[in-house]
Amino acid sequence: MDGMNSKSTLALIGFIGLTFLAPLAGAGSPPGDWYRGLAKPEWTPPGWLFGPAWTVLYLLMATAAWRVWQRVGWTLPLRCWLIQLALNAAWTPLFFGLKQPGWAFGEIVLLWLAIAVTLRQFFMVERWAGGLLVPYLLWVTFASALNFAIWRMNS
Repeated sequence: MDGMNSKSTLALIGFIGLTFLAPLAGAGSPPGDWYRGLAKPEWTPPGWLFGPAWTVLYLLMATAAWRVWQRVGWTLPLRCWLIQLALNAAWTPLFFGLKQPGWAFGEIVLLWLAIAVTLRQFFMVERWAGGLLVPYLLWVTFASALNFAIWRMNS
């Protein structure tokens, strides 16, 4: 892998910036009163946990993509990464903006599949990069179960 020269540093900053565009898609759709009024399972994490958790996950995603870019450039693994990032960006507006937990559940299943494909692609390029996506897949697995439970409890 390349050292941290100026091109590499700028690329890492670019990947971090690109990755953090995903949560901006949901910035206009905060949880609000609607979400607070929903029935939720007792294992729902406290609201304050989501921001820090996603911040770490986005940094891991960006670092993994940067490492893959350093190895193979803008090839299939990064196209997969962009697809999962777009699906990531779509979930918040569906769930909170449109208030559609059922649609959001269908979308998060697609997101989970896209992450799994991306993780496999990244592992084929570099094990470390693939490993950086494991916490993301685990969190989205949990988030999928939570989304499903909220949908069913409020249908």
